[in-house]
Amino acid sequence: MVVLVTGANGQLGKSLEFISVNYPDIQFNFFSSSDLDITDRQKIEQVFNSIKPDFCINAAAYTAVDKAETEQDKATLINVLGVKYLAEICLVFKTKLIHISTDFVFDGDKNIPYTEEDITNPQGIYGRTKREGEQAVQSILEEHFIIRTSWLYSQFGNNFMKTMLRLAEDRSSLSVVNDQIGTPTHAVDLAEVIVEVILSESKNYGIYHFSNEGSASWFEFAKKIFEINKVSIDLKSIPSSEFPTPAKRPKYSVLDKSKIKKEFKIHINNWDESLERK
Repeated sequence: MVVLVTGANGQLGKSLEFISVNYPDIQFNFFSSSDLDITDRQKIEQVFNSIKPDFCINAAAYTAVDKAETEQDKATLINVLGVKYLAEICLVFKTKLIHISTDFVFDGDKNIPYTEEDITNPQGIYGRTKREGEQAVQSILEEHFIIRTSWLYSQFGNNFMKTMLRLAEDRSSLSVVNDQIGTPTHAVDLAEVIVEVILSESKNYGIYHFSNEGSASWFEFAKKIFEINKVSIDLKSIPSSEFPTPAKRPKYSVLDKSKIKKEFKIHINNWDESLERK
């Protein structure tokens, strides 16, 4: 089994590399953006021709949510055009594509978990380009799994957990918003599920939701991070109105995981359990 991973230097790419030693029957090929720029169609074709992957895991993405508001062209190039190229090359080489998407495709106006059938309504450029990337995959390639996830963190890359711990080194107090609700998701847990999808040989292609179980506000997430790491800090709870950002965040973006649990027979940890064993 040959698996190509794009975006290898991101936290999901690093998490996949971290667990890859546990799967000797899978030949993983990791490509960073400098090794494989997904906006370069010719380069994608060269790489596919060289390694002939059975699966491509697309972990490459433009994820700077706020910067996307002023860098729409760059976000579109990577999240839409690059994804389109990957899907087209996957079709040529009969490669199955696992494409990673986001809770930002929803507007956050619900108060119960979002299912795969819910109408998307992204509120910013990042979410819009990610949704257009999904649509590109759906229109080009039948053999695909689109996995939407949320609030990724890990020991790798840049993420909320590492930012909180870094800020706590220099500050005696921090303010964190308390009115955006979602599910912190350990990137290693997502990586494990992606491998389960590959090993399952399932042909039930389409969109799936994966995050850890449960829900929290960013404030609750930060509080648990400091509690587990035994960091003493004055943590203040504030509304989003006191912390304006260029891009609008979903107020509520908890994902319903019923479909992925049923199809792949997986157990999903609660978010605070996974944080404990980071």
